[in-house]
Amino acid sequence: MASESSFDVVSKVDRQEVDNALNQAAKEITQRYDFKGVGASIAWSGENVLMIANSPERVLAVLDVFQTKLIKRGISLKALDTGENEPQPSGKEYRLVGSIKEGLSTEVAKKLAKIVRDEGPKGVKTQIQGDELRVSAKSRDDLQAVIALLKNADVDAALQFVNYR
Repeated sequence: MASESSFDVVSKVDRQEVDNALNQAAKEITQRYDFKGVGASIAWSGENVLMIANSPERVLAVLDVFQTKLIKRGISLKALDTGENEPQPSGKEYRLVGSIKEGLSTEVAKKLAKIVRDEGPKGVKTQIQGDELRVSAKSRDDLQAVIALLKNADVDAALQFVNYR
């Protein structure tokens, strides 16, 4: 009787890499000519990222710089939630607040479990454990097939596969 192999599907973000990306974006914003005199800035505001400029277009340009830095640092843009990307007026400036999403929400975990159940190999079991999804099967080949399936799944979360045993 073969023992069960398993792995966990998680959505985690390296906060240090996000912080590095934010610091690089802030440095670029202070140095770039097209951001001179528009009051553009990006900084942490508690757990959120706050982007400020004097026009909605400049705020979206700040967001673009930050997204570019995140991509260069290997962080999925699915982990950054900025709502509808609509900068909100606040006095004489415009603000956009973005948050870093971590952990699988219950509905995303259920959607992933349904994808595995419907399209994955037979005999693969899924179990939701808090903010992660445990996938187990007798065959490691089946688990590899599930990983390939989930990498191509259209879900609103940055997925990582950990604890493969």
